[in-house]
Amino acid sequence: MELKPGYKQTDVGVIPEDWNVKTIGDIADVKTGPFGSALHESDYVADGTPIITVEHLGDLRVNHSNLPMVSNQDKSRLKAYSLKAGDIVFSRVGSIDRNALIRELENGWLFSGRLLRVRINNTKDYPRYLSYHFHSEPFKRRVRGVAVGQTMPSLNTQLLKGVSIVLPTKEEQRSIATVLSDMDALLRSLDRLIAKKRDLKQATMQQLLTGKKRLPGFGQGKGYQQTEIGVIPEDWNVKLLGDIFSLGNGFSFKSEYFSSNGPIVLTPGNFKLEGGLYFNNRNTKRYSGDFPESTVFENGNLLVVMTDLTPDCKLLGKPAFVDSEEKILHNQRIGKIRLLSDNFDKQFLYFTLLSSPYLKKIKDQATGSTVRHTSNKSIYSVSLPIPKQLEEQHAIANVLSDMDTELAALEQRRDKTRALKQGMMQELLTGRTRLL
Repeated sequence: MELKPGYKQTDVGVIPEDWNVKTIGDIADVKTGPFGSALHESDYVADGTPIITVEHLGDLRVNHSNLPMVSNQDKSRLKAYSLKAGDIVFSRVGSIDRNALIRELENGWLFSGRLLRVRINNTKDYPRYLSYHFHSEPFKRRVRGVAVGQTMPSLNTQLLKGVSIVLPTKEEQRSIATVLSDMDALLRSLDRLIAKKRDLKQATMQQLLTGKKRLPGFGQGKGYQQTEIGVIPEDWNVKLLGDIFSLGNGFSFKSEYFSSNGPIVLTPGNFKLEGGLYFNNRNTKRYSGDFPESTVFENGNLLVVMTDLTPDCKLLGKPAFVDSEEKILHNQRIGKIRLLSDNFDKQFLYFTLLSSPYLKKIKDQATGSTVRHTSNKSIYSVSLPIPKQLEEQHAIANVLSDMDTELAALEQRRDKTRALKQGMMQELLTGRTRLL
């Protein structure tokens, strides 16, 4: 294929003529963390110098949750494994393409024997650029390509030193890193805003679904009453869920007919923790066998998770609405809700099934060890406060639905920004788009 003017063919692909291909060993020192005999779990203290290990390698940055620490004495003993701002640490075993840049915040921390430390040994190359380059898919493929071991891939200093890297001039490295850093700052601000909105929604649900806060037009002149589930407005009722709806249980599909074709078979893996459904290539199962038409969901059906494989039982009892143009089939691990009367608002019920009191009761009554189950009987036995007026149920549901709509818009904006950043990385880190 003919090269564009100003570009050259290299072992790692087509790059600009004024860019270089080197190895990590050409520009950096690579060091393995302390061997197990040098550091034991019994050496950890409650307050001291943190040690970074594989689980602390986040997306570009170090995750500061649950950091082990060592005393000042051990810090001095292990000073050869001290980190500096600008270092980049790699996982040595397992997910070997995971890496994170060390910031000023982590200066002086230690790294464990499960990591490799890369320290640039010149002033011509820019650590933040290398951090982004190390997160590009072409570079990750090269790292995976040199790993040894079948079931558990691993790296050592010599293998990592031999991996090829692409280097523009330092000025262009800095420009690329600045553009991508600005995108990351925008993504972090969106993440913080989404987290804040989610917290606000949870607090609003707690107030509105218990009647502690009444919306305008409801509850004037009304007091509160003591019930078996606590204090609620006097114009609300305590209702068993079994008096509000019945549950239809799904079909047991034969595993030999799962394929890449046919209707989607809904499973607990399609439920979001915050409520709702999502589908991607990994969590979407399809069915090519025969099935009864009674197992086909209709748009607007309200569902709950009856069987949960997640740690800490996070999905059990969670609700979702069906909203899909595709045909979706009813797996036996999902319950389909049928309201018993018109006195209940389905959207209000959805938010009630997202509330902490309901989910706690479902989790407390769950059976099974590794796989946790709930039953129709368990769900029917849960009592919750319900406004007598259907109009108040509508009003509460509308407030919470508006908050969901705002959250969905922010999440969509974040996802588009993330996709834009990935496209920019592909263009900038290969030199197809130049900044200088």
